[in-house]
Amino acid sequence: QVQLVESGGGLVQAGGSLRLSCAASGRTSSVNTIAWFRQAPGKEREFVAAITYPGDRLAYADAVKGRCTISRNANENAVYLRMNALKPDDTAIYYCAATATYASSPRVYDYWGQGTQVTVSS
Repeated sequence: QVQLVESGGGLVQAGGSLRLSCAASGRTSSVNTIAWFRQAPGKEREFVAAITYPGDRLAYADAVKGRCTISRNANENAVYLRMNALKPDDTAIYYCAATATYASSPRVYDYWGQGTQVTVSS
């Protein structure tokens, strides 16, 4: 089992920045990729960004490309999502998730955190 705990969400004005953190514990040796997803009210969960545990492969959704940076700290088993130039459309619950493979589909991810709320005011 892998446990994931997100933090760093909050209320921010449009144009502001946030850094979300995802702390992983448990059988992290089985993890190849950690990704961030988000889900806004009434919408499906959507891919935001992903990073492989070796750190050699990154991916971003078009909606956040150029505004977000995903990174990891191997020593702390943590993955971060830095979000800049936030827009009201970025308002959602942000989840980190882990998988033994690599994909942008949430169906492939076996482990999920509880989520952290990001609210961007206009």
